[in-house]
Parts: sequence; C-alpha cells; structure tokens
Amino acid sequence: MPPSAVLMTSKTSSDSSKDGQQSLVASHPFDPTEILISPSFPKVTQQDPYLENFRHAIRRRFEKFKVWMDVFEKSEGGIFNVASSYQKMGFSVDQDNTITYREYARSAREAYLIGDFNNWNRNSHPMKKDEFGFWKISLPPVIPTSSSSSSSSSRQQTLENQKPQLAIPHNTKVKISMVAPDGERIERVPAYARRVEQDLSKSVTYDAVFWHPPMQQRYQFKNASPPKPNTLRIYEAHVGIASPEGKIATYNEFTTNVLPRIQKLGYNAIQLMAIMEHAYYASFGYQVTSFFAASSRYGSPEDLKELIDTAHGMGIVVLLDVVHSHASKNVLDGLNMFDGTDHCYFHGGPMGWHSLWDSRLFNYGSYETLRFLLSNCLFWLDEYHFDGFRFDGVTSMLYKHHGIGYGFSGNYEEYFNDNVDEDAVVYLMLANTLIHSYYPQAITVAEDVSGMPTLCRPVEEGGVGFDYRLGMAIPDMWIKLLKEKSDEEWDMGNIVHTLTNRRWQEKTIGYAESHDQALVGDKTIAFWLMDKEMYDFMSDVMPLTPIIERGLALHKLIRLLTFGLGGEGYLNFIGNEFGHPEWLDFPRQGNNDSYHYCRRQYNLVDDSLLRFKYLYNFDIGMMSLDKKHECLVSNGQEYVSLKHESDKVIAFEKKGLVWIFNFHVHQSYSDYRIGVEVPGVYKITLTSDAKEFGGFDRIDKNGEYHTTPEPWCHRKNFIQVYIPSRTALVLEKEK
Repeated sequence: MPPSAVLMTSKTSSDSSKDGQQSLVASHPFDPTEILISPSFPKVTQQDPYLENFRHAIRRRFEKFKVWMDVFEKSEGGIFNVASSYQKMGFSVDQDNTITYREYARSAREAYLIGDFNNWNRNSHPMKKDEFGFWKISLPPVIPTSSSSSSSSSRQQTLENQKPQLAIPHNTKVKISMVAPDGERIERVPAYARRVEQDLSKSVTYDAVFWHPPMQQRYQFKNASPPKPNTLRIYEAHVGIASPEGKIATYNEFTTNVLPRIQKLGYNAIQLMAIMEHAYYASFGYQVTSFFAASSRYGSPEDLKELIDTAHGMGIVVLLDVVHSHASKNVLDGLNMFDGTDHCYFHGGPMGWHSLWDSRLFNYGSYETLRFLLSNCLFWLDEYHFDGFRFDGVTSMLYKHHGIGYGFSGNYEEYFNDNVDEDAVVYLMLANTLIHSYYPQAITVAEDVSGMPTLCRPVEEGGVGFDYRLGMAIPDMWIKLLKEKSDEEWDMGNIVHTLTNRRWQEKTIGYAESHDQALVGDKTIAFWLMDKEMYDFMSDVMPLTPIIERGLALHKLIRLLTFGLGGEGYLNFIGNEFGHPEWLDFPRQGNNDSYHYCRRQYNLVDDSLLRFKYLYNFDIGMMSLDKKHECLVSNGQEYVSLKHESDKVIAFEKKGLVWIFNFHVHQSYSDYRIGVEVPGVYKITLTSDAKEFGGFDRIDKNGEYHTTPEPWCHRKNFIQVYIPSRTALVLEKEK
C-alpha cells in the first residue's frame, strides 16, 4: 500500500447535513478485530451451510478489509477522514476567501493552475508538490483597484468593490496544467471538479469552472430525508429524457412536471440515472468523466438540490446511480492519463482496460483510488442529500474476467476462486461500511448478474454489505418469452422458478423491465406486445383489436406477477408504467443527432381518449396494494400453491393475500378451486379486469369467496373463483 498525505478534516457543513447523520469523524460502528477473533465469524455460514467450505475465503477478504480500516485509522484517523477528503481536494475556500487548490498527480513533474483568472498563463501560478504526490496552491483574496470619484455614491460603490474578493471569480473556467513524465505539457480538468460545462461553439470537450456562488444564491435544504422505506418501490428515471419534447429536459422541469407524477403513482424511491457528469450524452451516463460534478446539461447544482429536497418533502427517497465500476477513456475532460501516466487512478497496462466497454478500470488496491471513490460516496450523500446508491456494473467489479463471456451456473466455486477481484470486493465492503455508518437510513443496491453469495449481507457477518441486489434474470426471462415463445408455450413452472430463484435473506429488487430493455436494439414490453398496432389502435374510439387486447392484458399480468413474486422491492423505468412505445435512442451521429426517441411521451397518458391511461391506473393500483399491505416485504409465509401448465394458472399466498393469475389464451374458468391456508371470507382488493384498468368488468368486485375446510393443493382450505382468461385477481381476507 502506498503512503498517503494526511488530509484529516472535520465536518464543516453540519447545518446542511442530513438530519441524524453522524459527524464525518464518527467512530466505526463495529470492531473488525473483535469480529475476526469471534468463533462464530463469519455468521453468513450459519445462514447458508454451503458457505462453510469457503470460510477461509470469506475470512481472507474480511482480513483485507480490516487492514485497510487499520491503515486509514493510523494514517488519517479513520475511514471518515479519508472519505471527507473531498472537502480539501480540488478547490476549497477559507472564511477569509483564500482559495486553496489541491490535486493528486504523483507522476507529474510540474503543475500550474490556469484559467480565466490569469488569462490562461501557463507559468504564473506554479503549484508545490509534497512527498506523497499532492500538488497545492493557495490564492489569497484580492482587492480590486478602482478609479477615484468625487460623488458620495461612487465613493460608496468604490468601498464595496474594495472588499476582499475571490482571486478566481465564481463560474469562471479553470484547469490544471502539468508537465508529464516524458516532458509533454498537458492540461486536465481537475479530478475533484464540482462543475464542468461544455461550450459546443468552441469545443466538444468539457471545461471545469470554479463553482462558489454567493451565499444568497446557494440552495438551502428545507426538508429532512424520509425514513428508509420498509418496502422499496423504485421509479428509475433519467432527467434529460423526462419530457415529451425532443430536447434535454432540466432538473427544474423534472421537479415541476415529473415529481408530482411519481408521487401520484405511489413510488417511494427515485433512482436518478446519468447525474455524474459524462461528456457523451448517448452513453446513458455510464462513461463518467467528472465524478464529483452533477451534469450541467440539466441545470445547476442548486437545481439538483431543489429536486432532491422537493422529493423529500413528498416522502420520496432519492438514490443515485453511481458508476464506480469503470471510467470514460477521455483524456482531455476525464481521468484517463491524468498525470501523464495510465495508472494515476487505474490499473496500468491491459489490466486497466475494459475490452467490452472500451473504458478504464480502477485500481481498487490503491490508497488514492480508494480515497477518490470513498470521497465520492460521501460527497453525494453530504452535499446533495442523496439517500443511497445503486452501484452500476458490480459484476464487472467482482471478477477479473468482468463477466465477459462468462456464464454463471450457481456453483459456489465460481464465487470464491482466483477469478474474484478481492480488492474490488473489499472496496465495496469499505463503501457500504462508510455509507451505512454515516447515514444508517441509506440504501445501497448492487447491479450484479452473477448471484454472488453474501453480497447483500452485512459486512460484520462476512458479507459485502449491500441492502439489495437487482433481479436481473427476470426481465431477461420476459423478453425471451415474448421474442421466442407463443403464449401457449409459456411454462408456468419456469416463470415461477425464475421469479423466486434468489438467495434466502438477501433482498432482491424485482422488475419486468428497466432502462436496459428500453435501449435501441431492444423494445419495451408494451412494444413487444403491441408494436404492430400501437400507432393506430390505442385510441378508445377505435375498435379493440385482438393484438391490443392481448397487449394490455399481458402487460398488467407480467408486471403484477413480477411485483408479487419477484423480490422484496420493485423497480419501474420512467414511462414504462403506462406502456411507453418504441425504444430509447439518444442523439448520436448514427441517427443524425435526433431526439425523437430520446423523450418520454407523457402526453400519451394525459390524453383521456387513449388506452395508455389504463396501464397507468393499474400501476397506481399495484403501488396502492403495497402501501396498504406492504406485500413486497417477506414474512416467511409465502407459498406458491399452483403452477398448472395446461390451465396456465398460477396461485400463491403472500402477506395474507391470495394472488391468482390466468395466463390462458382463451380459457376462462368458473368455480376454479384455489387452495388457501387461512379460513375465512375473502374479497377482491385488485383485479386486472376492472374497467378503469382497461378490462371488461366481468368480475363482481363486491363478491365474497368463502373457504371450504377441505385440503387442496397442500393447503388446508379452498375457495372457488371465476377467473377469465388473461386476468389476475388479488384477494384479501375480510377482517
């Protein structure tokens, strides 16, 4: 481990921090040493005996975690001080308006601060380098010179102008100019830059700007963060596409136009994509160039803060889609070749490249890389009041092969061998420890397709520390069925298995489709179902064709079944709740920079003459079901009593509710027996056949279903229901 400069800091902005959050110098919540010597460690083996054979591997990665915690403690007073380095790195301003700029560039031979403030003079402001590779320069405040004037008003203005001012004016361009090891003069965007902007009239690259607005222009948070939801209903959103118009929407437009929709739908969490600045809009935010800068294409940092604060006032938590799995290969406005070498923050040589994504890979075994990434986590929590993170590309991080061309069979050997990047695993343990210690209500979600055991168990138990993982096999299953199978060929048993095949006591976010399924080259579920007629027959004044009838019905069944069985949380991608047509394609050279497919057509659901409103209403019904029953939360009493292949019927019990699905193409059933465990009288709480959901209203919503005390489908009682084809019912016991 390389030595590091001591950047010990204390929290200086406690007034604006999240209610209940700890000081940045708070002590660690558990003692790794005591855990290691405990005979019961790792506890994850008690929950999953199959992990017993891999106890040594689990202990080894925890020991590496402990080593880093010890190093942080000895060198800088703990992980919180390391992570709070963002307060000192980059630009910081003292109370007397002295500006200090610090940058890590170990291999650079010389460094200079340049910008509008010094007319881009490459030699006037040299920086000094310490023994650890940190460059620093301080710029004292300046008193502007002014001409004399005889009038009293002019003299007063002169006095005002002569107050000490920042040597670098707010919102003016800055860069660091360095001499690389080979003698080349290079210029870079500061790594910790909090604001970068693009001026297409001059260049395609982004420039850093010194962002230090006057106090009266800074957003002041008004609302405390909501409590951590018991059941997580996530609305995955992208600010730029959140408008029916062909343009890049803004933070302010999202706050005004989209947040009320999310609140009305009943989601309690928003997952914001593409916030970390990315030079290439069409990368969907996954080629990050500036990790500490909120994307300027949507507005100002203050606008984003207002968005998050407004969501909090609505009782909605906000998660950031954070990309720590890789970085853009951009040199002029990214981290690549930052100090003139390929290994400032990344692995050097081929190990530092992702062959499929053509991007740079972080060196998670480097002290300064850990400082950078841990600081990034704490920065977004503290500065913007995000409530947690969805970590992108976790599978790529966990394995040296990055999941490229590798199929995971579920064999435990695949998760505890030499292919695992233990440095990356340990970084994720450190990040989760930091996040949950600083803000105990924080939520972390891992995008992992491999199914690595212990990923969503606490670090102190031997886990990696995430709260949830994404159920990525579920949308793949639905798309495969729609692409390759006729409705008659759908296998009820396989559908249920895919929806329920997840690790016990490791929570999963279930979803039928996300942004991945909406991108160009694929289609939304609604478009797979109805693309042939969506443009002509989604009007209520037009005849209901068989294609539209099938599409509306299956769209509801697919989502409700995923909602009921797919996990302990649920996710929907912006617009898909009402069956958004077509695909998502960002403006790029290949489509003549068109925004036609880079928008969300909310006008479709707002038009009362169109059938999109039925799917929208059904989504509200699903969210209301969870708000009333918290049916996403497992209580250990779920039971799938029926997976009938020829009848195409699925039935299960969860949270005291009886869920019944008839996927048959044309067969409706009268007095169909459904096994239930608890006797009583059941009534309908949700049916996809309701008129407000685009159904035919064939079911009496006031009807009662009395149990018969005879065993059926391994349950003690049964009820008899009428269930039309392609219809779902959810029943609750009368109290």
